Amino acid sequence: MESSLSIPIFIGVDPRERAAANVLIDSLLAHSSAPLAITALITPQLQKQNLYWRPKDPKQSTAFSFTRFLVPQLLNFQGWGIFMDCDMLCRSDISELWALRDQTYALMCVKHNHKPNETTKFLGEPQTAYPRKNWSSLMLFNASQCEALTAAYVNSASGLELHRFQWLEDHKIGALPEQWNHLVDVQTPDPKAKLLHFTLGGPWFAGQESSHSAEWFIARDRASQLWQQPT
Repeated sequence: MESSLSIPIFIGVDPRERAAANVLIDSLLAHSSAPLAITALITPQLQKQNLYWRPKDPKQSTAFSFTRFLVPQLLNFQGWGIFMDCDMLCRSDISELWALRDQTYALMCVKHNHKPNETTKFLGEPQTAYPRKNWSSLMLFNASQCEALTAAYVNSASGLELHRFQWLEDHKIGALPEQWNHLVDVQTPDPKAKLLHFTLGGPWFAGQESSHSAEWFIARDRASQLWQQPT
């Protein structure tokens, strides 16, 4: 078990979604009962550290499509860490998710059965259908059991090999409750959802609307609100 009291969280960040990442970070901090150690996965930084060098894939819709799988390496293959896409909004205490980690598994995720009908998503990016889609958008990594994910492997394996977890035996993949990765405008609305995932695109893109746009804007305004002296 980890010696640190802080929860390591790695957020995949695309330069087009900086607003989303900032609001997500604030929502995590606002609800957490534990200290958080938040690391943004910025592709140029990982490239400068010689951790990431693969060329952009034609089916790659975000800058962090593959860098997410470097999390165990960044943890030195020790302890646990959380990865999440930046297009999310936290509604609950992330410590509740952290408490679900189970040493039986190498990785834990929400096991969606998402079969998209559309061929494009936000900004016209390709929408690729494949088994286990969206499983990798929120992952609890048990880093010591993910030693296959070396930088060399992450930079050479195919997208399907990585996102379908073909580097791992199926019985080593644990299931998390769906409330921890609710797909906005894909799944039936769930008022008890703990983590909203704007997988089709969020309101930080001009002209992009969703059923939770108002909630996201409230969170954005709260994150950037100026402090005023109480009267």
